[in-house]
Amino acid sequence: MNLEKVIFGFFVVLALTLNFGFFLGEFDNPEHHNEFELFAVIVVNLIATALKFGDRSQIGAVLFATSLVADLELLAAAGFWTFAVHITGTGLTPEVMSSIMSLAGGALLANVISTVILVSETLFNRL
Repeated sequence: MNLEKVIFGFFVVLALTLNFGFFLGEFDNPEHHNEFELFAVIVVNLIATALKFGDRSQIGAVLFATSLVADLELLAAAGFWTFAVHITGTGLTPEVMSSIMSLAGGALLANVISTVILVSETLFNRL
């Protein structure tokens, strides 16, 4: 068993599952979405992106691109959250929360694509 591949797979799957956990709940209800969970999702996604950086294959490039998309969407969600709560003072209205969750949903989709590619590559390498 290759420890590097285990760590890589761990962070890819952890990024997906944390993102799903944050996304789960009523879309516009801020009580169902915790800011610390969003922070954890961002940190794990950034770690997964860093681990994907060294792969020079075509699949590695696509994995890196999906990870960058997830990072961008999650950072935009956190920025929107911060802007709404601390700068404008509007708070987490249903409209604001819906926008945040839309961005998190895009990141979730990017993480699903990344995980499917990772599993597919693993299966094809075994054949």
